[in-house]
Amino acid sequence: MKEFAFHTPLNILFEAGASSRIAGLLKDYKASHVLLVTDKNVRALGLTRDAEAAIAEAGIALTVFDGIAADPPSHSIEAATEICRGRGCDAVVSIGGGSALDTAKLVAYLAKTSDKLEDIYGIGFATGERLPLVLVPTTAGTGSEVTPVAVVTTPTNEKKAVVSLRLIPDWAVLDPVLTLGLPPDVTAQTGIDAMVHATEAYTGKIKKKTISDQLALKALALLAANIRKVYADGSDLKARSEMLLGSMLAGMAFANSPVAAVHALAYPIGALFHVSHGLSNALILPYVLEFNRPAAEAHYAELSEVIQPGYRRQSKDADAAAFIAEIRALCRDCGVPSSLSAVGIGEGDLSGLAEDAMKQTRLLGNNPRDLDYDQARAIYAKALAGRGPAAGE
Repeated sequence: MKEFAFHTPLNILFEAGASSRIAGLLKDYKASHVLLVTDKNVRALGLTRDAEAAIAEAGIALTVFDGIAADPPSHSIEAATEICRGRGCDAVVSIGGGSALDTAKLVAYLAKTSDKLEDIYGIGFATGERLPLVLVPTTAGTGSEVTPVAVVTTPTNEKKAVVSLRLIPDWAVLDPVLTLGLPPDVTAQTGIDAMVHATEAYTGKIKKKTISDQLALKALALLAANIRKVYADGSDLKARSEMLLGSMLAGMAFANSPVAAVHALAYPIGALFHVSHGLSNALILPYVLEFNRPAAEAHYAELSEVIQPGYRRQSKDADAAAFIAEIRALCRDCGVPSSLSAVGIGEGDLSGLAEDAMKQTRLLGNNPRDLDYDQARAIYAKALAGRGPAAGE
């Protein structure tokens, strides 16, 4: 049997209303002053209200940093870190989407060490201690609450990642009630992001692990069965709960068996055109799947019945085609635009996108099929035209 190591948070709380129990969790760490990392919209919607009230009732001082931007820029993370240090905060809590959670991970680490952000990009460079950390997602998508990864947008609009076990939180708190207010487009885009996490974890050519495979399969089953439901009816708490669980399981899977070319090609779209991470993934997903199909056909065939209960397996070729067709249908049914032009991308942008995608060597190395600049540009061209399939070349 192939040897492996598997890493995930020691503590997970999954419960409707769980965010009101954060203060009790913080007492275990003797926290006296907490930095809450969130964004203005999340706070305005009242999603942090119960946690803030419980923290105040417990007699714990609270400082709020709500200056989160999508795809968090390095200067925002550094500003939050200075606030955390300056106020003497001894624990960090984040309630929000992936950008808030990623920011909180880095703040909890940087505020405790003398490391500079630019010195810890990459795998395993963050080796110091961090402050106690509690992460609470408000979207069913990123899985950031259980991963050792934080993605940063640099001053040159390049996306870089900090990957370290030090970023895994002390507690991941999943409260499906916090996801009830998500608008349909955000619901769909974050849900597709989670499906990409599970798919790429299952089909990656390196670090593929038995535990990750099982988590990815369960995640895909939960997400595929519920994403159309929550897109149509955001008040369905049962479906929201299963989406949040699926997102977390997908996060556990890709935290240990990394993502690949979908993310590599999506990152430049987000960084250069300020498109949300979930939408960037959804826009490019079907075209990367078709490109990868010659190398990933057997795995795609296995996934065909996972995302389509009752599907009757045929040949590997037919089953792989059915998997990709269902992904396309799901994207269409959840309102994903059919072309990159919908987010302002034109023919003249494709070369730059492909050049930036090639910088994502950490992700491209895990792709089931080798991908070069010309092939990346061809995938972007297919996605710009909105044509499919994009296989082969």
